[in-house]
Amino acid sequence: MCGIWALFGSDECLSVQCTSAMRIAHRGPDAFRFENVNGFTNCCFGFHRLAIVDQLYGMQPLRIKKFPFLWLCYNGEIYNHRTLSKEFDFDHQTKVDGEILLHLYDRFGIQKMASLLDGVFAFILLDTANRKVFLGRDTYGVRPLFKFLTDDGFLAVCSEAKGLTDITRATASPANIVALLPGHFEAFDLKQSGKVQSVQMEPFHCCTKEPAHAVYDTVERLPTSMKETVKGNIRALFENSVRKRLMAQRRIGCLLSGGLDSSLVAATLVKLAKEEKLQYPIQTFSIGSEDSPDVLAARKVAAHIGSEHHEVNFTAEEGIQVVEEVIYHLETYDITTVRASVGMYLISKYIKEKSESVVIFSGEGSDELTQGYLYFHKAPTPKAAAEDSVRLLKELYLFDVLRADRTTAAHGLELRVPFLDHRLTAYYLSLPEEMRTPKHGVEKHLLRDSFKDLNLIPDEILWRRKEAFSDGMMSVKKSWYVCLQEHLESMVNDDQMEKASKTFPHNPPATKEAYYFRQVFEKHYPGQAEWLSHYWMPRWTNASDPSARTLAIYEPDKDSTLQAS
Repeated sequence: MCGIWALFGSDECLSVQCTSAMRIAHRGPDAFRFENVNGFTNCCFGFHRLAIVDQLYGMQPLRIKKFPFLWLCYNGEIYNHRTLSKEFDFDHQTKVDGEILLHLYDRFGIQKMASLLDGVFAFILLDTANRKVFLGRDTYGVRPLFKFLTDDGFLAVCSEAKGLTDITRATASPANIVALLPGHFEAFDLKQSGKVQSVQMEPFHCCTKEPAHAVYDTVERLPTSMKETVKGNIRALFENSVRKRLMAQRRIGCLLSGGLDSSLVAATLVKLAKEEKLQYPIQTFSIGSEDSPDVLAARKVAAHIGSEHHEVNFTAEEGIQVVEEVIYHLETYDITTVRASVGMYLISKYIKEKSESVVIFSGEGSDELTQGYLYFHKAPTPKAAAEDSVRLLKELYLFDVLRADRTTAAHGLELRVPFLDHRLTAYYLSLPEEMRTPKHGVEKHLLRDSFKDLNLIPDEILWRRKEAFSDGMMSVKKSWYVCLQEHLESMVNDDQMEKASKTFPHNPPATKEAYYFRQVFEKHYPGQAEWLSHYWMPRWTNASDPSARTLAIYEPDKDSTLQAS
């Protein structure tokens, strides 16, 4: 996890502009560098470093002797950098995983370079010899990247939008701050003046397609026939996904909510850490009130897998106190995203202050991939469910992936999400539509069935019902979001609600909770409501609230073994 920032063609003095780069300092607490580009006095890079791989040579912008005309600023991890280096016989100057981008770009050009990267990344690549600037972002947008481009060619780029909101520019016309689309790269011509012109914007990978780097992977291409083979393939790809993400020189930990997804990640991580002979036990972290379903389930899983388990006690009051901070870090006002981010923000704060873990594994992406949301039970056809699964994956960068990145980055942690591995997702999405739907009233049936009878996690967890993170943190009697709504009832008056659609014509808030979130967002990011195209809501139901607990199909966990004794 790092923070990257760059300007091309600034009209204002760079020393004034660079104060904006400090707004993302939380992303890289280990070091900071600000560097001008030779020959282009109005172009510069800013970099906040969180040192994970190659402590010695990891500062950026990354430049090597072989390609003095290339400048690279990137945030992410390239898991197959050694494999590709060996395959193409590249001569590396450093041990930095990102150096592979320079070699691949020089050999193959930008499109093939981006498609061969197995990992999560956002990059800014400058080629002064050919006067080009390139931006790129991984398939699911696990790593963020924002930009604005003025009419006269001033380009500003940053990991988070907050690093762009205060940049001064000569033209009065507003420059829209937009997220770079996941799975895309954009190419710009760089003029002698330092200004740029966008010349190409193209996708390099879509989640439904086998990634180009698969041919160099350690797990061979897999058949999609026969049920037992399929389950074995899912396990092999998932284990491979966790294994490749062990690449780190800092301590690894794991978020553990006690749900299926985080439990599978934590159990596989502990298993592989022993096989790879990591010199420390894996720490797992859960958050919730003392009698919450999540805390009780996570305790059970931690005991089963033998992790060093930490429980963070959570009260509604603590959650309410940090809502504004959380919205500032998130840069969104989406209802379910804000609710679920509060717990993740507080647990990340605990990890930063009370543990040595820096690289944090988590279960994001599984619900979208494996049709885990309760509303999938209502899907009219398997085809409709499969299409919605792909829609959710393509929108992850606006919701769960955004939450997971910002809440951990706020505290200088690096997130790793094995369920969003390119090979795993492409394979799972290639399976017959009927195979992926809920079965026997149980969502994610295929995923659960794939890990049956292995004793990897306790059986009652393997078959535990979906519980949203923002719901499961509090007791069954009263959800966290209900506590939040009750508190916010007095913060917004009925008069304001009546005028809500006039005050906020884009995505007008329908509840006092949504209105309050929007107010806080507008306070920090006035006029930027369009960063969120739409609210996250369940499909195929008449739901007016995103919480799973409001759906008719929801039933609280009745398994007595998970209740506090």
